Formats: sequence, C-alpha cells, structure tokens
Amino acid sequence: MQQLSGWFLWFILIWVIFFITILGIGGFFMFRKFLKKLPKEDGMSDIDWQDYYIEQTLHMWPSEQKALLEDLVKPVPELFRDVAKQKIAGKIGELAIAEKAKEISQDLVVRGYIIATPKRDHKFLLKTLKEKQIDVTPYNDLF
Repeated sequence: MQQLSGWFLWFILIWVIFFITILGIGGFFMFRKFLKKLPKEDGMSDIDWQDYYIEQTLHMWPSEQKALLEDLVKPVPELFRDVAKQKIAGKIGELAIAEKAKEISQDLVVRGYIIATPKRDHKFLLKTLKEKQIDVTPYNDLF
C-alpha cells in the first residue's frame, strides 16, 4: 500500500479544511434561521410576525417609500438583500400598525430601518439620507 505524499497530500488536507469550514459556516446560518422559526410564547415565530406585519401593511406602501427602501438596502450584498428588505419592511410594518398609520411615511421607513439594522450599517444610512437631503436630527436618539 502506498502512502500519500507531496502535493497530493497537501491538496487533500487543504480540501478537507476548506470543506469543514464551509459546512460550519452553512450550518451556523441554517441554525440561526431555525432559531428564528421556533415559536415563542404566543405561538408565532419571529419570521411569522415579520410576514404578518408585511402582509397587513402591504397596501400602505406608496411607490416613493418603496424606492427609498430599495436605495437604503443597496449596500447589502445581493445574496442577502431580499432577506434584509423583508426584515426591515416587517419592522416598518410593525411600527405602522402600532402607530395606526394610514400610510407608510418617510419617517416610518427611516425609523424602521434604524431599528431593524445593526449599528455598523447606520454609517451608510446617514450618507444616503444626507444625499437625499433628509434631516437626521429627529432620529439621533435611535442611532
């Protein structure tokens, strides 16, 4: 029986490390998604509530606010953009229902985006709002 040696041994070792790493990363994201689908005390999961808020407020979105949301999620990599947009739209819908809004306003979009996204994404938000000449002073407490 011949032993592995030379470049083929290194190729196999690198392949095994790469494969285990990719499986670990994929497993991490699958586990996070699984945790979000688990029902809470009220019987609905985070994703169920997000879908509920989107469905309840879908008719309240004017085209300008949809375009604003599209502009705000542009820095998100395309692979994750739809998921990010759904999460943000769910939070905006939650705010709209809580405030009994008749229509999704620019204020709701900006506040929902700030609340739904991690702080590291706020830098781009500030830049985009400045470009669109939207005053950020009312939202300073949310940053």
